[in-house]
Amino acid sequence: MHLNDMALFVEVAKAKSFRKAADIVGMPNSTLSRRISELEKAIGLRLLHRTTRRIELTEAGQLYFERSKRIVDEARLAHEQLGAMLEQPSGLLRVSMPVDFATLYLTPLIAEFARLYPGITFDFDLTPRRVDLVTEPFDVVIRAGELQDSRLIARLLGRHARYLYASPAYLEAFGEPQDPADLAARDCICMPRATDWTLDNGQEKIEVSVGGRFTVNNVGMMGALAVNGQGIALLAERIVANDVAEGRLRRVLPGWQGPSVSVHAITETRLLPAKTQRFIEFLQAHLGRT
Repeated sequence: MHLNDMALFVEVAKAKSFRKAADIVGMPNSTLSRRISELEKAIGLRLLHRTTRRIELTEAGQLYFERSKRIVDEARLAHEQLGAMLEQPSGLLRVSMPVDFATLYLTPLIAEFARLYPGITFDFDLTPRRVDLVTEPFDVVIRAGELQDSRLIARLLGRHARYLYASPAYLEAFGEPQDPADLAARDCICMPRATDWTLDNGQEKIEVSVGGRFTVNNVGMMGALAVNGQGIALLAERIVANDVAEGRLRRVLPGWQGPSVSVHAITETRLLPAKTQRFIEFLQAHLGRT
């Protein structure tokens, strides 16, 4: 027996007519009649007296209607309340995020999300480490780069183009590279184990071995070192947008770009509470604009 059949019986009992009830629920009259007959068989009692003019409830049907109506009304109310939660979710949202990406780019977006959903409170853990979603109390983990655990559910939030940047002072002192091969003779600020830069101009792809005085595993510090004239860095465009707009950094080899970085939202399950679902959808809408 299905709750939907119970709800159909309630509509028939209220309308005292299969035709009127069928119009209300948007179902063919014959289908509705068959569903009620199947319900009666499942219960083992006749619920309705069918005549050519109208429908009357049997004694069992009257009792079943009184009980069923309360159950159906409660179910409908539950759906309405859940709908309201989806519209205006609440509760504590626990998120693990990369330090640089969160502080340099996500913070204004999170502030906007917080204004949209005043019922949500936030607990953020900013860390590059791998998080165990099974044993740690996070609703969602935001990560940039390659994914490592295929057992988890990953939703793509966006892809970030990376370009070469340096300060005007550095370029004035050491000259502006005219070709990717020129980077080998420049100070390049690198990530650990990432001293081969692959660059693409749309027609060809070139790999250049680069090096310099600084190897840094922190994007924020890479950008700050570049601003302070210490070399050329390969950085996501959005991370350095303010520095470029205010003249602290300038694009180098503007026809070339590095591999884009994918950003994912990672969860343990596909069945998410409204607060988590809305957060992921919000970030997809904003980070997907590449």
